[in-house]
Amino acid sequence: MSRTEPGAAGPVTAPPRPHPRPAAASEAASEAEARRIRRAQNRIVVCAGGGEVCDGWVLGVVGAAMPLARTDLSLGTLSAGLIGAASLIGIFLGGLCFGPLADRIGRRRMYLVDLGIFLVGSLLQLVVDSGAELFAVRLLMGIAVGADYAIAGALVAEFAPTHRRGRLLASLIAYWYAGYVLATVLGAALTAWSDDPGLWRWILASSALPSLAVLIGRTGTPESPRWLAGRGRRAEADAVCRRWLGTRLDDLDETMGAPPGGARTGFATLLSPAYRRRTLFTSAFWLCQVTPFFAISTFAPQVFASLGAADDGVGETALNCFLLVGCLCGTYLMDRTGRRPLLIVPFLVTALALLVLGLWPHGPQWMVVGCFALFGLFHAGSSTLQAVYPSEVFPTAVRATGIGLAAATSRIGAAAGTFLVPMGLQAWGAGAVMLCGAALSLAGAAVSAAWAPETSGLELAAASTPDEGRAHAAR
Repeated sequence: MSRTEPGAAGPVTAPPRPHPRPAAASEAASEAEARRIRRAQNRIVVCAGGGEVCDGWVLGVVGAAMPLARTDLSLGTLSAGLIGAASLIGIFLGGLCFGPLADRIGRRRMYLVDLGIFLVGSLLQLVVDSGAELFAVRLLMGIAVGADYAIAGALVAEFAPTHRRGRLLASLIAYWYAGYVLATVLGAALTAWSDDPGLWRWILASSALPSLAVLIGRTGTPESPRWLAGRGRRAEADAVCRRWLGTRLDDLDETMGAPPGGARTGFATLLSPAYRRRTLFTSAFWLCQVTPFFAISTFAPQVFASLGAADDGVGETALNCFLLVGCLCGTYLMDRTGRRPLLIVPFLVTALALLVLGLWPHGPQWMVVGCFALFGLFHAGSSTLQAVYPSEVFPTAVRATGIGLAAATSRIGAAAGTFLVPMGLQAWGAGAVMLCGAALSLAGAAVSAAWAPETSGLELAAASTPDEGRAHAAR
């Protein structure tokens, strides 16, 4: 179309209408695809974190339920200690048994089975009639939780991009604390609302609510492409990569072959010279973190009373709030400070806090609260590494086995501490219990300083390469 301008010598052709630039359209499509991939990865993390909520929940309700259950079921100190430790013993068994199973038959299948077992166990607590039955049910639930530790961490690590891997893995522990705090608040609210002697059953069975929601949410979770490729199912792995990671299988950052040691897999690989130090490190630091935490928190009312603090639930609630804040801080700092400082420094601070409580067990209340605040903040901040280090430092073929073994080992100390604390408070007093916790924190600092690798910013393949392998590759 043309037109003649006034005073012009001839017609002037109007410029064509601009069309969207192909580059702009391509950029918009790329942004939309990036958002889709990010949502898919977030869904995997949320569903994995839901299992951590269930774990925190089943352990968090014990403090409110156990005093009522002891009266209703006529439990002695020994029986109460065993029931308090039952789920921790179960985690030990579940991590040892189901970690290798997840490496052998896949993550996805076990990911659903373990939550189903947990849901059934939650409901069975409504009908138990004796301490022995309650112990058996909570042992079963602990086995399911132990399985979930191994599976969830492996899945998140194998789907997470390098620049988000630390935060996404650390967020699993934030979910744990969220479940733990919600459960303790619910337990305290229910015990304040009713004096029904059978209320403990409903407090314990409340874990059925989050487990049902998580089980529904996990339906449709894909199998790990790294695990599929390691089993020779490369076409399936490539399809999962394209849909959930926005890349091809060939672009993943690791070779899907067997780990060092040839045909050896499972515990043989973890205990081989290439990975022995990493196996010992992940197990030891996790044990040193959780043993004093569970020993103190499971019997928090008795601990606070022994230290002269008011037994009105305020101290326990404040501790839980500090734990949650500390965990969020640890998640934020994960990729800013590096893994090693985030592990070593909090060990030293928690050791100092427990040492003060141990040497001055009946000091003023502000001192007791301040020491527990320091303990809660720094313990929770570094505990985010419980989901990070074991998921990063082992290769795909034995990742779930390594996570399961570390979780299982940590629960030996946690179960022992939970079992012994009531008797320790009665026989030696709170000061001695606090000093034992301080000694464990110092041991954790020493182990971490000697063996903790720095994996921040590394591709998953590089992070899971043992130090000997990295040195060889550098040469």
